[in-house]
Amino acid sequence: MKDKESKLHKNNKHKNGYDFTLLKEKYPKIEGFVIEKFDKETIDFSDPIAVKEFNKALLVAHYNIKDWNFSDENLCPPIPGRVDYIHHLADLIGGVKDVKVLDVGTGASCIYPLLGTVEYDWNFVATDIDLDSLDYAQDIIDDNDLSDKIELRQQFNEAHILKDIIEEGDSFSATMCNPPFYKSAEEARGANRRKSRNLGNNTVRNFAGNSNELWYVGGEKAFLHTYLYESSLQPTASKWFTSLVSKKENVKSLEDSAKKLKVAEFKVIPMSQGNKVTRIVCWRF
Repeated sequence: MKDKESKLHKNNKHKNGYDFTLLKEKYPKIEGFVIEKFDKETIDFSDPIAVKEFNKALLVAHYNIKDWNFSDENLCPPIPGRVDYIHHLADLIGGVKDVKVLDVGTGASCIYPLLGTVEYDWNFVATDIDLDSLDYAQDIIDDNDLSDKIELRQQFNEAHILKDIIEEGDSFSATMCNPPFYKSAEEARGANRRKSRNLGNNTVRNFAGNSNELWYVGGEKAFLHTYLYESSLQPTASKWFTSLVSKKENVKSLEDSAKKLKVAEFKVIPMSQGNKVTRIVCWRF
């Protein structure tokens, strides 16, 4: 199974780039971070503060999310890539009414529920293991008057993903997840230094992202296999189980395990943004 290069989804508002005139009009604070590069307006993507303000500007200008505040220690998700997952999930689900999605590991930013609610009027249950992250997420939900659309649940056992989260009577159109990539804090820091160099920044920037956001014992592969196994224990709780998969080599082992667990359908949706190529893996029973 080969990954194919793909551009942003046809419904993605950012597929043709960014309108900085609009961003400055809707979110004036971004003006202090705009720079000229190759005769075009942009921001310094190696500056975490600029990146966070840029994503806030996108949310205000295009999604009417006015308040999006969380600790600088938490990951700041790139809006174009995150909303791409939402659009691909909409294609997967089809024209179903009363969609309810389970977002595993929503983080402090609560980004997938925000985007899914605004773009498609979906309802969400969003989970996380970190109470501080859930506190930030709840504040964002309340500040944007979305408490009737998004419910938060805490996972208390780091060994589990779906177990003790899915309740009796739950019925989801899909689950979604952006799993931790790394096996340890050290591995994640090394990747951060490489990314910093690739952006042309010789200084190692402050390391953003707490443990549950960035690393998991056994890394992405272990997380995905636990997720797949636990989905097999509650196969009717969701019509589709999905996850981003960063490492291409993890797809084959997941597909092999899915066959053993009697998965009825397994598919891979390619995604890319700029130079980053990833994919959504989807399965159902």
